[in-house]
Amino acid sequence: MARQGKKYKAAAEKIDRNQRYALEEALDIAKNGVQLKFDQSVDVAVKLGVDPRKADQNIRGSVVLPKGTGKKFRVLVFAKGEKEMEAKEAGAEFVGGEDMVKKIQEGWMDFDRVVATPDMMGTVGKLGKVLGPRGLMPNPKTGTVTFDVKEAIEQIQAGKVDFRVDKSGIVHASVGKSSFSVEDLAENFKEFMNTLVRMKPATAKGLYVRGVSLSTTMGPGVKVAYSVN
Repeated sequence: MARQGKKYKAAAEKIDRNQRYALEEALDIAKNGVQLKFDQSVDVAVKLGVDPRKADQNIRGSVVLPKGTGKKFRVLVFAKGEKEMEAKEAGAEFVGGEDMVKKIQEGWMDFDRVVATPDMMGTVGKLGKVLGPRGLMPNPKTGTVTFDVKEAIEQIQAGKVDFRVDKSGIVHASVGKSSFSVEDLAENFKEFMNTLVRMKPATAKGLYVRGVSLSTTMGPGVKVAYSVN
């Protein structure tokens, strides 16, 4: 695995673990660190000064990246009637109801994002233990439980990224691909961070953004000089 291989170690040796790099420099180091045959994601990890155990500090949301994600998503929509037709016309790869629930329960997972109309959530709820741990469960906070399925699908394909804080207070998200320019990655990064900062809970005490690092899919982390009180 590259993370334990020569390429990873060589890239890691070029990074000062005690230094927080300016954004553009950090992006340049990250995207040019480990070179592989596939177009790696450029991911950001943000340590927040929140307690995820408290409901009002359990950060969860979404952002549409201005330069997109570099990926076309396979969207599954749970809908019926007119909304089923709307989803198909908007480019959803898969649309259905109980039939899709049965397929997923049997192990089918060939999709990247899930959207559901509110009236279908009783059906989708049967998949909580399957979709939840994978971050695929539709949620009103991320705009994936909605009757406006056309807009939801268009936002996903335009570069919408969902995120949520984990148990250790860290938010992970992709801000593009290593083939993107530093300028485009920086624009996506800033939009993501601005969204995250706007979501600061009123009850969060002390430093809100406590640490930020960037990395490619198989590359080492690079600390970024970024902090917000």
